[in-house]
Amino acid sequence: MSTKDLVHKSHEDPNNFFNWPVQMDWLDEFVPRLRFPKNFDLNSIRIEEFVKDGKLIIKAEMPGINPDKDIDVSIHDGYLTIRGVREESISDEHRCEFHYGSFSRSIALPRGYDEKSIHADYKHGILEVTMDIPSKVHEGRKIQVNKSL
Repeated sequence: MSTKDLVHKSHEDPNNFFNWPVQMDWLDEFVPRLRFPKNFDLNSIRIEEFVKDGKLIIKAEMPGINPDKDIDVSIHDGYLTIRGVREESISDEHRCEFHYGSFSRSIALPRGYDEKSIHADYKHGILEVTMDIPSKVHEGRKIQVNKSL
């Protein structure tokens, strides 16, 4: 029995024409699903970004990923970049609404950030990146333009 058969049997109600799961299964039978390449970034990584106790905290939803081999966190030119890969492990026909492949998200870091203060931890499908908030940011200075002859 396929997962589609299980959904039909568990949601069938002959008295309810507007039973949403059954209607969606009916639609799936007649309208082919859009097929995207495996590396198509359908959804970006969802994040939360906030300040707590003098630290910038960035949390990223990354469930079902092995942090030892499937997550890369890097900084370059003032941006924190989070990359991940989620590989599909089921090969037979089934209903799948998960997103597989590679994905990434870049977040601008505050001016004056300290690279050495950045730490990343992964727990229960959430990547948490913390860093110290810069205590002193150089505001820059005005440069006088001299007239040349």
